[in-house]
Amino acid sequence: MAENKDFVKEIADIREDFPRWYTDVVVKTELVDYGPVKGTMVIRPYGYAIWERIQRELDDRFKATGHKNAYFPMLIPYSFLTKEAEHVEGFAPEVAVVTHAGGEELAEKLVIRPTSETIFCEMYSKWVNSYRDLPMLLNQWANVVRWEKTTRPFLRTSEFLWQEGHTLHATEQEAEEETLKMLHVYAEFAKSVLAMPVLIGKKSEKEKFAGGVATYSMEAMMLDGKSLQAGTTHYFGQNFTKPFNIRFLDRDGVHKYPYQTSWGVSTRLIGALIMAHGDERGLCLPPPVAPIQVIIVPIAQKKEGVLEKCRELKDRLIAAGIRAETDESENSPGWKFNQWEMKGVPCRYELGPRDIENGVVTVSRRDGKDKETVSFDEAINGAAELLKKITDNMYEKAAAFMNSHIRKVKTLDELESAVNSNCFALAHWCGDRACEDKVKELYQASTRNMPFDQTGAESGKCVCCGKKSKHLIYFGRAY
Repeated sequence: MAENKDFVKEIADIREDFPRWYTDVVVKTELVDYGPVKGTMVIRPYGYAIWERIQRELDDRFKATGHKNAYFPMLIPYSFLTKEAEHVEGFAPEVAVVTHAGGEELAEKLVIRPTSETIFCEMYSKWVNSYRDLPMLLNQWANVVRWEKTTRPFLRTSEFLWQEGHTLHATEQEAEEETLKMLHVYAEFAKSVLAMPVLIGKKSEKEKFAGGVATYSMEAMMLDGKSLQAGTTHYFGQNFTKPFNIRFLDRDGVHKYPYQTSWGVSTRLIGALIMAHGDERGLCLPPPVAPIQVIIVPIAQKKEGVLEKCRELKDRLIAAGIRAETDESENSPGWKFNQWEMKGVPCRYELGPRDIENGVVTVSRRDGKDKETVSFDEAINGAAELLKKITDNMYEKAAAFMNSHIRKVKTLDELESAVNSNCFALAHWCGDRACEDKVKELYQASTRNMPFDQTGAESGKCVCCGKKSKHLIYFGRAY
């Protein structure tokens, strides 16, 4: 343990300075480095490998629900943003604008996409003519630029990577069903791939997407008790299709405006899994997204046969579908243990002369379980099951933490106590924005979302003003 503490001494104490711990971890584990332009990040190979796993898992889910990938330009005519008043107002402070190109001033300013609703709609107006063209189910993997004033790697940067789904439907019901379906796709992904519990529900009018009719979110609790909005889905109604004159000839021979949705998650998910699972030793990565699932550490590797047996073990694990590597560096075994623990590798196999003689492998799990010794064959044949157990255990641990940090509150004093104790507060709310604003002003806590189960919502009084309640809603401090 002393060696481990010495190894991670340059990482801030997670209990004393959580924000600093986070920054130290993402840099020292080589997930990112800071870009030369303020507010940008360079995603290094280890960090990008996590994003690739996230992409692959989500992309499979999108395609299984009938969506297809496309790519749209990052440069958007400024006039497109002005077609929907709420939209331009909501994004104006964050928009990066191109005014010159090729040594000349442009006739019309161009926006570097902060989001792509407008350019999707421009193209949909050309592509959609009949009910036979609907539904239009497209997704884009892309980068986005939003000129943020305060930045932190993965959580909020001036440029980030994401996916954005944009769909059109013939009826309001179909569009609303799509909005909720994709929210549940995200929630299932968060549980099974990121081992991360989330709270899903509808956002308040104040917190909804600029230009949307309704916004739904999944909120994840970080280890400091703050919420991270990990994904959103939006129902737009006809708020964009009318300004962009997207019309289709329906079965009844009448031209109509379709109904639209949008939904997205970003590289912010990497920040979420870091802050939901990390500890004083660094990262703790869920096996489904870990670039390396099993790291093999040779013991006394210069002795005859050790490296050869480690390489055999690695090759057989890879053949079994496990992402495995062998650390053949000249560093000591203890240094290697600590390095790979800091990098969050889910499972470590140790193999030395005595292990080889006995036909066993020593197995150590990053999620905190005790070491065990298993046969060489079991280390290979049981690896997939072991990684599944680690994923399940990480989810159960995170869910227990979240559930123990949610308080039902009835008064402002109780709400203040909850957020000051690093908890979410589930409260009755009258629906008035003035109450929402007051809580934000007094306690720096915002509404997160309204759970779908609203049982008893109208039986209580608003936590802020005491008037009859309309909703149950989560309040919390957030990133």
